[in-house]
Amino acid sequence: MTTDSLFRRLPRRAVIREVGLRDGLQILQRVVPTAAKLEWIRNAYAAGQREMEVGSFVPARLMPQLADTAEVLAYAKTLPGLLASVLVPNLKGAERAIAEEAHAMLVPLSASHAHSLANLRKTPDDVVAEIGRIRAARDAAGSRVLLEVGISTAFGCTIQGRVEESEVVRLVQAVLDAGADRVSLADTVGYADPLMVSRLVEKVLRVAGDRLDTAHFHDTRGMGIANSCAALQLGIRRLDACLGGIGGCPHAPGASGNVATEDLAYLLASMGVETGLDFDALVALRGKLAQWLDGETLYGSAWRAGLPKTMRQPEVAA
Repeated sequence: MTTDSLFRRLPRRAVIREVGLRDGLQILQRVVPTAAKLEWIRNAYAAGQREMEVGSFVPARLMPQLADTAEVLAYAKTLPGLLASVLVPNLKGAERAIAEEAHAMLVPLSASHAHSLANLRKTPDDVVAEIGRIRAARDAAGSRVLLEVGISTAFGCTIQGRVEESEVVRLVQAVLDAGADRVSLADTVGYADPLMVSRLVEKVLRVAGDRLDTAHFHDTRGMGIANSCAALQLGIRRLDACLGGIGGCPHAPGASGNVATEDLAYLLASMGVETGLDFDALVALRGKLAQWLDGETLYGSAWRAGLPKTMRQPEVAA
């Protein structure tokens, strides 16, 4: 097999969905001011990002970091062409997303029974039933909000250990039957490697087809970029990332966060996959994030050295 054939299935264009405003901030103890969040969105949009997860509709007493989600979402919706999504853990959260007219809502479903009980106090099949109720509520409201289900701990779990691929496939089929518009796979605790990603994605694609178009990787063991590349080779067109590599999972203590947005932007640009992102603008925004999160550890590598002289900046999306 030639080197070119290894990468023959790379998409011409891919989307980096910025999830730092939710997944990145929710694990921090501090509360970032709303004004800073709006500036983050404004600057990310100027850098070419057109999909962002801007918050989550959860009780403020449980997650004060995201208590301003409605205000942040309202601002994001004023930017032309920006798809603003929110995470919703249950029907009540989904009803808020529908009422606030989010463009998309993401429902997390853990493939690990133990993680599901620890995170949501529900079994995976309980969550599947809830997804059916969410779909019914959306349709009854005449809403057009996109319903995505994120299969978390799809590659393993720090509580349960091994998660069988057959269980992930079963749950994917179940949520599609329950009415999900699309599904995504998440390596919540950073157990995956490129071979695991290729094997599981291939199996899920047989069930979901193009309704599987998103992957979410944590960089806990330094595999995030490699795993993203493996997903791309199988035609995954949307990849989640956090500016500065922040975030992580409370059930993976001591771990670094998600794949850094700027590292992923560099990877895609280097391989000729269009994203419409301005790397220098992302790095400048990372500098602002470092000020907003003074004292917190940021991750990532590409920002230190910048782009090679052999690469040109892409055009920023209109």
